[in-house]
Amino acid sequence: MARISHQSESNKSSNPTTQFLEWKSNDKSFNFYDKETSKNVTVSLPMKFVFLQQYHTVKGWNDASESRIYSNEVFYIGSERMTVKSYKGGVIAEGLYKEIKPALTQAGGKYHRSIYIMLEDGRVGNLSLKGAVVREWSDFVEASKNSLDSSWIEVNTSKDEKKGSIKYSVPNFSIGKVLNAKEGVMADDSASLLTPYLEDYFSKGDEVQEYEDADLGI
Repeated sequence: MARISHQSESNKSSNPTTQFLEWKSNDKSFNFYDKETSKNVTVSLPMKFVFLQQYHTVKGWNDASESRIYSNEVFYIGSERMTVKSYKGGVIAEGLYKEIKPALTQAGGKYHRSIYIMLEDGRVGNLSLKGAVVREWSDFVEASKNSLDSSWIEVNTSKDEKKGSIKYSVPNFSIGKVLNAKEGVMADDSASLLTPYLEDYFSKGDEVQEYEDADLGI
């Protein structure tokens, strides 16, 4: 499953991702930070994308250093080491996620799913999901795993949910139309563009590389 095989061959390449999208519960839409305009851009529903590959990472906000938290991405969260840092405070914790979770949680870090996708226009994008949205995505993947590589994934609506007194929304993922020949070639091209970057990235082990995804005004 996934158009990109997870490998660790060294190959120098820059990150081709053009949009780092996050779900905004209150707005019931996705959002990304546009570096050229220094503004957050709303991506309203409906939207669709093609799945390429997914990884695990940690992000958040560290009050002590007043800066963002980030980590390396891993494919096997149970056996690959993570290094969690804050931009201004340095290393917060190193090791397997299950071992460092208490320390990173106390520091303000949260588990995120990093999903590389092909956007509708053929460019490479990334979905950064956390909390209940990760559960929604995981349930969808389990139910749709035989169609993930050959079809569009659509988000046409959102769902309102509640936990205790807290109300929130999650995107409603669904399988769309099967990719036609032209769209299949586009998806293969996007995967080919992303693969060298991922191979180079994972050849560096748990070395942390700074992200460009979040709103710098957090």
